[in-house]
Amino acid sequence: MMLMFNTLEDILLACAESIRPPERLTVAEAAEKYRVLNNPGSYVGPWRNEIAPYLVEIMETMTSTAHTGLIFAGPAPCGKSDIFFNWLTHTAVCDPADMLLVHMTQGTARDWSIGDLRKAFRHTKALGGRVVPGRQNLNVHDIRFLSGMRLLIKWPTITELSGKTVPRVWFMDYDRMPSDVDKEGPPFDLGRKRTQTFGRYGMTVAESSPGHEIEHPRWSPASPHEAPPTQGVLALYNRGDRRRFYWRCARCRRPFEADFKHITYPASADRLEAAEQATLNCPHCNFGHTHEAGSGQPGKAELNHGGQWIKDGMVWREDGSVVGTPIRSDIASFWRKGVAASFASWKDLVFKYLKAVEEFEKTGDVGALKATINTDQGHPFLNPALAGERLPEDLKNRATDLGEQVVPNGVRFLVAAIDVQKNAFVVQIHGIGVGGDVTVIDRFTIKRSRRHDPDDESQILWVNPGTHAEDWQTLVDEVIEKTYPLDDSSGRHMSIKVVVCDSGGREGVTANAYTFWRWLRDEHPADHHRRFQLVKGVPNRDAPRVRISYPDSERKDRKAGAGDQLEPDQGSGLRDAGADGPQRRHGQFPGLAGGMVLRRTDRREPRGEGVGKPQASAQRGVGFALLHGRRLPAPALRRNREHRLARPAVVGARVG
Repeated sequence: MMLMFNTLEDILLACAESIRPPERLTVAEAAEKYRVLNNPGSYVGPWRNEIAPYLVEIMETMTSTAHTGLIFAGPAPCGKSDIFFNWLTHTAVCDPADMLLVHMTQGTARDWSIGDLRKAFRHTKALGGRVVPGRQNLNVHDIRFLSGMRLLIKWPTITELSGKTVPRVWFMDYDRMPSDVDKEGPPFDLGRKRTQTFGRYGMTVAESSPGHEIEHPRWSPASPHEAPPTQGVLALYNRGDRRRFYWRCARCRRPFEADFKHITYPASADRLEAAEQATLNCPHCNFGHTHEAGSGQPGKAELNHGGQWIKDGMVWREDGSVVGTPIRSDIASFWRKGVAASFASWKDLVFKYLKAVEEFEKTGDVGALKATINTDQGHPFLNPALAGERLPEDLKNRATDLGEQVVPNGVRFLVAAIDVQKNAFVVQIHGIGVGGDVTVIDRFTIKRSRRHDPDDESQILWVNPGTHAEDWQTLVDEVIEKTYPLDDSSGRHMSIKVVVCDSGGREGVTANAYTFWRWLRDEHPADHHRRFQLVKGVPNRDAPRVRISYPDSERKDRKAGAGDQLEPDQGSGLRDAGADGPQRRHGQFPGLAGGMVLRRTDRREPRGEGVGKPQASAQRGVGFALLHGRRLPAPALRRNREHRLARPAVVGARVG
């Protein structure tokens, strides 16, 4: 680089920039003082923080020595790229330091440099005037400033993210980059290594609208601000302190997050008419806020001015104080939804969403729906094919206080379901009611056998269904003959009509299961074999949901003898039976069940042939209960008639 000077004064002026002391301004203050926008038809003039007040805290955090990383997830557009230009202006004018901007690809990096960046240099004189004169200093991917700082414009490859020492790194539109750069790791982690030498004075920033699908539809948040499990910018957001933007209701003054789920609109065949009447309702008092200001209405702009970023674990009280224990992290992470965006109206959000839903319903194409949810609403996308998965919180919302281990009104008979484990029988009792609905009555585990340790008679051994056939006899007293009181305070008890037991699993379980059934039939005097039903799962999704079969006693590989009943079930269909919809049978989950039962009744995800296993062991009890509900034809449990097995509680009850 060679500069030509005519006088000594020219030399001194050129050198002054490199020795000038830094101006003590924050990024937000420098933006208001120096940056100029020139967007004809939108806005022309100096940058004003009041345009997008939710950006101020993000900009203030970029110079914080308490954080070395910053994540901003939000819709497009919402000012994410403006933050970079404000940071660049602050760096060039107030605090010179080398910067690295990583764009999506080499092509988009070139387009951005020639377009948006050159435009910023032209209109923000304080920024463009600090670029070293000469075409050789204003390259597409390498720009030099009079202070000595450089701006590098690169793309996500391992060569571009290696071998550099830069204190400030920015990833633009992170979710449109490869998640794994040349099998070396995520771009953010590779870029953050470039700033490590500078310690707490280094800063790595990633911004993007969500672009990856939710990976686990049954996920439920462990904390109020946790983002769904997905790759990209929201995965980075979860690493940080998880800040979200809250508004205060104009009527009740209670805080709530500005989110598309709170928007309401009338049902209308005219999508535009419905969108024009969209309001955002307070989740506490249901007050409908309008987009524009009016009588008693602050409007979105005023709501944004009064809004505040709240960290996960903190609560914004009505008196304005923020209390709680925030998550501690060296990454400041922000997630702002599309409802609060200064550059998009609620009418546009709703109209695009309704048109995308309409297209999906007509064609089955999710492209437009995914685009508006990601880029307009600022949410990760959940494929509608998986949206029907039952979440634990959905089941929890159905929970009702039915009392502890009592038979509620409406239950016609009881079904016990037994899942055989290595050293336990897991038992769940269900009440089958009108319409075939299932109510969970009780759940317990049988672990102790009737056998004693030969070396210590005081010690009772655990049950082992696969090795000790006699352990199965504990089911008579503890399950088959068990009764439950009715909730009418009459003192009457209801016995168990049917006991359904898994006959597969570990080696020896099947043989001992049939031995126990024959013992009930041939030796036990109570004729319990008529109520004890062995079942076996069938992996074929096209198989009948319920079928009674009689194993062939002539085959040597069969452990069952002639006359032994084996009832296969097609598991995936039964697990689907709890879904909402017409002609569906439902399950009631008592409040006492807690999270354990609810988590274990999740549907398993379809995976190729058969049913895929969830991460936690599946509870088969509800499926077994539904299986025996299926043995009754659907009309049999309608509310206006009674099946012979489903008469009122008195039929199956006895005084305890």
